[in-house]
Amino acid sequence: MNEFIEAQVDLTWRELRPYYDVVIVGGGGHGLSAAYHLATRHGITRVAVLERGYIGSGNSGRNTTVIRANYGIPEAVSFYQRSVDLYSRLEEETGRWIMHDRKGLLWLVHGVTGTRNERARSIVNQAFGADTVYVTPDEIVEICPEIDLNAGRGEYRVMGGSYSPHGATARHDRVVWALAEGAMQRGVHVHQRTAVTGLLRSGSRVVGVRTDRGPVRSEVVLSAVGGHVSTLAAMAGVRLPIRTHPLQAFVTNHYARTFRPIVASVELGFYVSQTARGEMLLGGGIDLQPSYSYRSSYEFLSSCSHSAVTLLPFLRDLKILRQWTGVCDMSVDMSPIMGYTGVDGFLVTTGWGTWGFKGIPAGGEQMAELIATDRTPDLIAPFSLDRFKEDRLMFDPGSTGTTH
Repeated sequence: MNEFIEAQVDLTWRELRPYYDVVIVGGGGHGLSAAYHLATRHGITRVAVLERGYIGSGNSGRNTTVIRANYGIPEAVSFYQRSVDLYSRLEEETGRWIMHDRKGLLWLVHGVTGTRNERARSIVNQAFGADTVYVTPDEIVEICPEIDLNAGRGEYRVMGGSYSPHGATARHDRVVWALAEGAMQRGVHVHQRTAVTGLLRSGSRVVGVRTDRGPVRSEVVLSAVGGHVSTLAAMAGVRLPIRTHPLQAFVTNHYARTFRPIVASVELGFYVSQTARGEMLLGGGIDLQPSYSYRSSYEFLSSCSHSAVTLLPFLRDLKILRQWTGVCDMSVDMSPIMGYTGVDGFLVTTGWGTWGFKGIPAGGEQMAELIATDRTPDLIAPFSLDRFKEDRLMFDPGSTGTTH
């Protein structure tokens, strides 16, 4: 048995009931986190999580596990810093090893505009709780000696960047298992291979879901779906400002375990970290064409690899082992949407785009508090759906470019 196989986790499966207090559609990180926090923080355990595949089979299992809070607007910094803090305590709280590894995050820039932006980002981050500092090229080499400061023969010369020492990674499957186990131990029901085919209505209120195993009634339905959230919301008569885009990534063969930080370059359009196995894990931006496709492409491999070896020449000696694709629900202002929808009984946590994994603990915690108290917590109030109607967008494009 090796360290990458979890032999201790105990998942208890139960029969589907016709009624629950809360039904959560989507058995990925956000759905399971909401269920876990409902049970552990509020004692609400008559909860069902419905997953059409197996838990973690969607975007929670198709991402690159970066945990960070170096966003560009105050509200996002505060929210994601809360998630960084919760991740740092999740192993102790759940009693499960999620392989949380604090690596530090280097966010590099190659021009005057980028330098100005990163100085501003560092100031905003520090003002709202995230430990991000501006770093010079000499400091960057001390943090990551493998970086070529004169990348691309000077075309992409590294002029500076920001450094977040609390940037981290964790194993995606272990996060899902830990949350599922913690919820199930307290009485939450998690049902795999259970597809939601419609919503139950009583007048204008949503009072449950239709599934391929029969109807299930509830007081609250929370959509924590990744990829097809617009379809589910449409069943409630809710139109979401969401477009879904594929996001690809890949890993190489093993490299000496000396590469410590997470390194990202928005201008070159890629990021890289080293896994616990020693593989180099690389990703980039979303595919610009909206799609639900999980197909990977050679074009992505070629483009992302070229960018990576430009900045980190040692990567040219490695081989690509495998690649995969997730799908990202992107809101029009590139920030998540959490809370009420205007339809009684139907809530959403969506719009997670390329930053869903890092928001799992805080997203679940805050949605659980909203459900339990029927009040929107201050931390997520700025991310409500009605911001689009009220013309108060949370536009943060500079923080979304590369990390998922």
